[in-house]
Amino acid sequence: MPSIPQDNKETLRNDYLDVLKQLVAHRSIFAQGIGLHETALYLKEIFEEAGAQVLLDDSYAAPFILAQFKSSRPNAKQLIFYNHYDTQPADDDQDWTSDPFCLTFRDGYLYGRGVDDDKGHITARLTAVMSYLQDHQYLPLDITFIIEGAEESASLDLDKYLAKYSDCLSGADLLVWEQGIGNQKGQIEIAGGTKGIVTFDAQVTSAKVDSHSKFGAIFDSATWYLINALTSLRGADGRILVQGIYDDIIPPSQQELDLVSQHAHINLDDLKSLYQLSLPHLVTSQKDLEKRLFFEPSLTIQGLWSGYLGEGVKTIMPAKASAKLEIRLVPGMDPHKVLDLIEKQLVQNGYNKVNLIYTLGEKAYRSDMTAPAIQKVITIAEHLSPEGVAVLPTTAGTGPMHQVFEALGVPIAAFGIGNPDSRDHGSDENVSWTDYQTHIEMIEELIRSYD
Repeated sequence: MPSIPQDNKETLRNDYLDVLKQLVAHRSIFAQGIGLHETALYLKEIFEEAGAQVLLDDSYAAPFILAQFKSSRPNAKQLIFYNHYDTQPADDDQDWTSDPFCLTFRDGYLYGRGVDDDKGHITARLTAVMSYLQDHQYLPLDITFIIEGAEESASLDLDKYLAKYSDCLSGADLLVWEQGIGNQKGQIEIAGGTKGIVTFDAQVTSAKVDSHSKFGAIFDSATWYLINALTSLRGADGRILVQGIYDDIIPPSQQELDLVSQHAHINLDDLKSLYQLSLPHLVTSQKDLEKRLFFEPSLTIQGLWSGYLGEGVKTIMPAKASAKLEIRLVPGMDPHKVLDLIEKQLVQNGYNKVNLIYTLGEKAYRSDMTAPAIQKVITIAEHLSPEGVAVLPTTAGTGPMHQVFEALGVPIAAFGIGNPDSRDHGSDENVSWTDYQTHIEMIEELIRSYD
């Protein structure tokens, strides 16, 4: 077939940019039970219009989309894209420059909730498939999109969907993960793993009702009790002070350490400038930074609630205090076992009145970056990234990569349209229009490599 003029390519990209605009406008937030079915139905419609065979399964809380573009080649290989259509909230606690649910273009960047995490990746990859089909009569391999709706809540029920459809997904040549970034050096980053996580609530009740603060000299409050309990779990250097918590960790190989040292391109000065950090760091050397960030667990307090925070003064001792916490996990650590160890440590430390409530958990995973399909991706990226390619065996973020690999046994590589300041989960989430277009080109080239 003759090649399609460039203006038709641009029209295609603009058409799917309109789709992204609609996707961003669809508020789809699992944690708040908002818009999941409506967004899944919209995706089903878009993929069917593109010619895919689409299955929408709503057996569980968040509908699951399986969209297949079939090659006419016998025994064709399969490429899988894993994505999710749920997003984090964009509530009043965040200060957005423009409406977070209205895709906005400013100074070469696209802004909107989910534009990077993860709706922009869906439309960029679909654009690439359709762009390839404009120039060819058929695909050289089967292409399958699996799109879930609970990734931001530990991919609840994804394991059930994967088990249900493993027969048609297992044995694929490659699975391209939900997202990725171009780093601060302008390099395409290709990563092969994620940290795990366990999140939990910690609650303390010290009395039936709040009491007068005059009693602060003679008995404890829920607030102080909880603060002291949490402080006992972490050292001043950030290390987790829980007996046995480091015992099951699978240490990184020398190759994995070397990849991070060579390609992470992250340092304290850049982080301090990017986030305007004002407190002392927990690490003092580049080697410690890399080891902690990529290969060790960390304990974080997400939020604390207790007492009176309104106008003026209210002299009370709060009867209740609570906190939301998380531990980022590395391979070998089990979410439930980690929480059990924390509970035992609190009792040992004298804080048996803290009630811990498990909220979600995922195990960690690290890819084998020497897999032939991943090496192919690296080669393609090298042609599209003049500043070079960064190859990492894992990221510091979290996702259900362990679940997917355990279910499908497929090589996994993550790369995408994000940047170091994409602000996923924060205000003014964004992607560069240039990065968005480069990703389309890279996916199209990946498809072409199977010709």
